Amino acid sequence: MSRPVIMSMLAGVILVAGTLLGAGPAPAAPASAAAHASGVPAHARSADVPAEFGSDWHDPVTASPPVGRPAGTPCEVTLAEAQFRDFTPYTGTYTPPKGCGDRWSKVVLRLEGKVKGRQFDRLGYLHVGGVEILRTSTPEPSPDGIAWSVEKDVTRYSDTFRRSRDVEMLIGNVVDDTYTGVLDVRATLTFYAGRPAATPDRVLTLHDGALTTPRNSERVIAEVYATGSGGGCEEYWYLTVPDEAPYSCKADNGPYREVQISVDGQLAGIAEPFPTVWTGGWSNPFLWYVIPGPRAFDVKPVEYDLTPFAGLLNDGRPHRIDVSVVGVPEGQSGWSVPVNVLVWQDARRAHVGGALTRADAGDLANSSTYKPGPESRLDTEGGHRLTVAGYLDTSHGRVRTTVSRTLAHTSVHRWTDGETMDGLEAKWTDDERVTVDGRGPAVTTYTRRTYTMDGTTTLGADDRLRTVLTLGDRAAVAESSAGRRTAWSRLEDTYTGDATYTANVPRDQRHAVATTSERYRLYGSAGCYDRSLVTVQGTLTEDRTGC
Repeated sequence: MSRPVIMSMLAGVILVAGTLLGAGPAPAAPASAAAHASGVPAHARSADVPAEFGSDWHDPVTASPPVGRPAGTPCEVTLAEAQFRDFTPYTGTYTPPKGCGDRWSKVVLRLEGKVKGRQFDRLGYLHVGGVEILRTSTPEPSPDGIAWSVEKDVTRYSDTFRRSRDVEMLIGNVVDDTYTGVLDVRATLTFYAGRPAATPDRVLTLHDGALTTPRNSERVIAEVYATGSGGGCEEYWYLTVPDEAPYSCKADNGPYREVQISVDGQLAGIAEPFPTVWTGGWSNPFLWYVIPGPRAFDVKPVEYDLTPFAGLLNDGRPHRIDVSVVGVPEGQSGWSVPVNVLVWQDARRAHVGGALTRADAGDLANSSTYKPGPESRLDTEGGHRLTVAGYLDTSHGRVRTTVSRTLAHTSVHRWTDGETMDGLEAKWTDDERVTVDGRGPAVTTYTRRTYTMDGTTTLGADDRLRTVLTLGDRAAVAESSAGRRTAWSRLEDTYTGDATYTANVPRDQRHAVATTSERYRLYGSAGCYDRSLVTVQGTLTEDRTGC
């Protein structure tokens, strides 16, 4: 995919931290929530580091925490085994496990992959009963071959796993005389019995763009696995420029993107998309051979709390759900936006009535200013705000839900003629406040998401291409009630890379060097996790854990 030229979230974050504490200190190479490679040394001696990249390097690994696993004997089910050479999906049938019941304390998805030779990074998905349970991308291989794995807590989809379902998986690939890498993958689900986890009662998908919820829904969350990809400029949407600017990737209104969801034509949710950098990104695959960018292997969905609309949705009729991406040029493809809908039901009511009481959207701001010169410059500012509120008359009384979201984006994009220098400094913030006021004191969950990108690629007269890049994925979550903070967490995931190679020559003449690192910190009222990785020329030189 290289560019040719250069309370939901709180519960999830706290749960991860809690399981880490229960599992004790992380091992040297944990089965990461994003990637895992066995045999990781705590340190590598400097003598072990080659002067430049060779034909092999360390298997992909990330610093993110392992998925916590309960005690006891689990049950395992194979979802898919396939070798992807083209764009033919794998299809099969899922059958629930025997011996673990149908109410589980944890369900863990594991994807294992192998590839060797030459290949681009590829985007993939895994569906069970039409429900998307994983969106992923692949690492680019070494000539000698690599192995990697992805693990994900998929307990929230338990309703889907209780019945036999069709399975579809695809990692679209091209194999020919040049791109020889066949993607050999296996996906499994591991089920743990015990005290059942609190999960949605129903996991729904759209049918012809419409959603029909149970008439007694009392909480509704939509999740959208939004990804800009497909080989075109929307894969690098954060670098696009208006038509007036001389640059290789164009978009009428510049780089501002916003993922919106609507119910029957009414704007119901807004979100900043995460600026995922795939493993061929920024014209420099040597940045990503061992440590991928944040979320590259485990794409997290955008979540929208649609509970204010539940009173409308609970009439038993189908309702139109639309997802759109602001800023994409008309008629241009490049975004995938599959939707799952998670529903919690009121077991004591056949029908839960209610109404939408407020829908207040601010004006969408999007301004890009182009300044020509020896170094072209594009300054962009964008943002939006939305507040929706509604009530439900449940078996435990009237419950009012208010959801407010505020988005903001700033970026400075600089480049020279021919794009021999191409740099971006960008920041996205996505602030969300959800207040639930019913029986007892109101509970407010505030989430501040911050994404950052700061990088420059330069191509010298000697065709030495260098990329220096820092990526940030941060989230601060706080829950409060009656004026008192009851829970909190902080996530800080930072990637840095500096890689140089000779462009426009055969692979064995690139003389590539690179230093990359990642630090993943998760801490708060439920505990602490902290892991740091460093690689040099594809060798893992540091792997530290501690709080």
